[in-house]
Amino acid sequence: MKTPFLKTVLTIVRKDLRAELRSRELVTSMALFAFLSILIFSFALELDREAREEAISGVLWVTVVYASTIGLNRSMAGEREQGNMDAMLISPIDRAAIFFGKLVGNLIFTLLVGLLLLPVMMILYNKDMVQPWILAVLALGTVGFVSVGTLLATMTTQTRARESLLPIVMMPIALPVLLAAVRATTSILNAENFADWVFWPQLLLAVDAIYLLLCYLLFEYVIEE
Repeated sequence: MKTPFLKTVLTIVRKDLRAELRSRELVTSMALFAFLSILIFSFALELDREAREEAISGVLWVTVVYASTIGLNRSMAGEREQGNMDAMLISPIDRAAIFFGKLVGNLIFTLLVGLLLLPVMMILYNKDMVQPWILAVLALGTVGFVSVGTLLATMTTQTRARESLLPIVMMPIALPVLLAAVRATTSILNAENFADWVFWPQLLLAVDAIYLLLCYLLFEYVIEE
């Protein structure tokens, strides 16, 4: 008899959160990379104020995306190395529950890093980054990246070059999310009319739904490999 779906998801999420609270390795490495990245971008763009203003959205999202790949790689690699994934596969649980459990855990860690970045970027770039719509776009964009990243990290974690392979295979697939998120964030920061940019969050929501559905359907076949 299979364990209930929601109970399995919550159990996996709690396991990931407890492991991170003990080690503090995942979020620390992601946050350190993210902070160093925005500092480098800030110094590099210091002499060109116009380029600095235009690049804020790109800096935010490129940093979030690459920080998330670090977390995704380490999260899935840890499951394989410690034998947790094999234990879950032989347990009477739904394979999709494993996907959603890992997805929620990865989403929490990535969102936490993204939220920590906003006040730092507000200080460095002198822009109001903590706005309701910015937070909404950050959440929508992160869901898209993490859903695709969780599936692809499951595929690449068994390869020797997983650290470099995941960004290579993830970026082309996640490009619609990146473009929509950057456009929406840029419009919000520039205080454009709501009607002119509301399409981008709507597109993000639609892409997230498609990615979640596809990843849900494909995860069972990917994880068996």
